[in-house]
Amino acid sequence: MAAPPQVDGLTLDAEAVALDRAHVFHSWSAQAHVAPFVVAGGAGSTVWDHAGHAYLDFSSQLVNTNIGHQHPRVVEAIREQAAALTTVAPATANLTRGRAAEAVLAHAPDRFAKVFFTNGGADANENAIRMARLHTGRDKVVSHYRSYHGNTGAAVVATGDWRRVPNEYARGHVHVFGPYLYRSEFWATTPEQECERALQHLERVVQCEGPDSVAAILLETVPGTAGVLVPPAGYLAGVREIADRYGIVLVLDEVMAGFGRTGSWFAFDQHDVVPDLVTFAKGVNSGYVPAGGVLVSAEIAATFDDRVYPGGLTYSGHPLAMAAIVGALGAMEDEGVVENAAAVGRDVLGPGLADLAARQPLVGEVRGCGVFWAVELVADRATRAPVPAAVVGAVKAACLARGLLPFVVDNRVHVVPPCVVTPDEARRGLEILDDALTEATPAP
Repeated sequence: MAAPPQVDGLTLDAEAVALDRAHVFHSWSAQAHVAPFVVAGGAGSTVWDHAGHAYLDFSSQLVNTNIGHQHPRVVEAIREQAAALTTVAPATANLTRGRAAEAVLAHAPDRFAKVFFTNGGADANENAIRMARLHTGRDKVVSHYRSYHGNTGAAVVATGDWRRVPNEYARGHVHVFGPYLYRSEFWATTPEQECERALQHLERVVQCEGPDSVAAILLETVPGTAGVLVPPAGYLAGVREIADRYGIVLVLDEVMAGFGRTGSWFAFDQHDVVPDLVTFAKGVNSGYVPAGGVLVSAEIAATFDDRVYPGGLTYSGHPLAMAAIVGALGAMEDEGVVENAAAVGRDVLGPGLADLAARQPLVGEVRGCGVFWAVELVADRATRAPVPAAVVGAVKAACLARGLLPFVVDNRVHVVPPCVVTPDEARRGLEILDDALTEATPAP
């Protein structure tokens, strides 16, 4: 869809930036160096600023607009709910909330009985950790170093990346290395070795920490911000076996990977594993109204049949967010959105990125599935040394100049368009990325 005509757009863009710089405090940023990108509107896989400059959105904002921007069915669902009831206390019974829970559970394995709704992914992980601890009577949570689970007390300490370090106020968190063959911590040379050694490492850490002290193993099914690290065959099934061996709750974080992103409703559908708790957010309603939740197995839900669950949120199951879930999941089912994500990944993004990796000297590895891919940029393919930040910045700038909005993390470009992206849009995005890489490649 074309961008709207300019209506004093340059002035409005300047006003947006000025107000932002004057009054908005940005997350994960040194405030004096923020350079905000203006988004005024969007449709499908395209966004634009007030001046009418359009960009193909290969970021899905924060990898959450799975159904694309301004999907009419979701917008209408929110509008209808706003006309009927804008808010209600979480202790009430609300038809829209019940329908949202039913719609989510319809895509989950049969063992899941209930949904605890939250405001987003961080508090979903927070409550999953709480449930696991109360259910087991244990304290410790084991998670990966290469992970991100949110920016609340326990969730940020369960996170493994740098954001954990200045925020380590929660107790009982232990980290391990997960599989990442391209930069193996285990001297592995094959996926099978990486899998076997990562599982052995995980089990030894559990044993050394004391299995009777470990409440949960919390993993992103496919670590997203850490680099779209699709686990090797057998890894998650092996984690399930370790959890069962020691009576540990397995929590899979599907906040970024769920609801079509990997080409299936849940990413774990592709890995022969069923967890005990599942956390979700983002793609469940594409972030149109903030929402997240925890899928709770019947066994863990029963723990709180006669015991008070000591947790809650004022906006748990907020009607507008629930209406957005019902609208989004219904549209995804009817329009084959998950199937589209799988097909675009298989037929366009996968082959196209493999071609980039073969031709572009900056590309060390590409990996992913569905509409969830990462392009790892290296200064030297032999040593796999990451490119300097200036090169990544040059790639990003070249993409923006050509009308592509990328998602850039560390030395990687994540290729994460909406699940509704068309094959032609996907090809166009890859062509732009190809040109940007060529422009940013340092002269020999």
